[in-house]
Amino acid sequence: MAAPRALITGITGMVGSHLAERLLEHTEWDIHGLYRWRSPIDNIRALIPRANRGDRVFLHYGELRDSQSINQAVAEVKPDYVFHLAAQSFPRTSFDAPLDTYDTNINGTTRVLEAVRLHCPQAIVHVCSSSEVFGRVSRDKLPIDEECSFHPASPYAISKVGTDMVGRYYAEAFGLRTLITRMFTHTGPRRGDVFAESSFAKQIAMIEMGLMDPVIRVGNLDSLRTIADVRDAVRAYHLLVTVNPVAGSYFNIGGSHVCKIADVLDTLLSMSTYAGQISVEVDLKRLRPIDADLQVPDTSKFAAHTGWSPQIPFRKTMSDLLDFWRREVTERSNGHLNR
Repeated sequence: MAAPRALITGITGMVGSHLAERLLEHTEWDIHGLYRWRSPIDNIRALIPRANRGDRVFLHYGELRDSQSINQAVAEVKPDYVFHLAAQSFPRTSFDAPLDTYDTNINGTTRVLEAVRLHCPQAIVHVCSSSEVFGRVSRDKLPIDEECSFHPASPYAISKVGTDMVGRYYAEAFGLRTLITRMFTHTGPRRGDVFAESSFAKQIAMIEMGLMDPVIRVGNLDSLRTIADVRDAVRAYHLLVTVNPVAGSYFNIGGSHVCKIADVLDTLLSMSTYAGQISVEVDLKRLRPIDADLQVPDTSKFAAHTGWSPQIPFRKTMSDLLDFWRREVTERSNGHLNR
């Protein structure tokens, strides 16, 4: 009997690469990854030898803005599980490129689900929305539960409202087995350097290597966030599709450590070999026109449904993130890392 097949869109991203590793270790599934020809493959470097051998890892070209490539990949794989993670995922960029963000995230999700409807309608599909859909939440609505009204604060967040709605629509209109998650801030090794905490860690690593002056550039440090580890996040996603999946259901998922971005920065600075010697400057280019600054989730619905809870402590997440950038900077200290 053939092994079940999982298709991960965005396998080369932080979450996609960790999810692939999780599924390889904890299931017998074959892992099929969708990636763009120009996508960096650094995050899946450990998987490339297996892909070359055809050892449970298979890579397929696909672009969310190209219906034919998505349709072809889904038709070829006919997955039993789909983890739709690929997206234009950086909120700050969405202010400069809103139409690209909408097409990639809303229409791209539609293209994926339409291909599933045509070629493998019994597949269980995880549609990755975002906590950013809740946007500007008043303090009296904290912690944020699943029924909190949407108030998106960026074109990215608007696109994720569309993603969320498209996922539920395909369950209600066509009976697809779609499951929607609103994951709150999650980070760890391989986090892109355009995101605040990863940018801080990268800058610290570069300072320690003598590649830049001991000054860290930051954006809004007052935003309140709940931090989860990416490895806890992918464990949640595995449970999502295997523990009594109910078509059209939607869940908030997030960590238990609540803090301001300033506290994240202070934690990383305290771990540096340059602790006490680094100054901080606000970079206006890192500020959003408006910000979703109260991101504290109620995850009780998902916990009750699956038994999941975050396990990795905040300081370990930060330490692992900083060590990741120390390795990256050491390997690639050629001046191209500075942002």
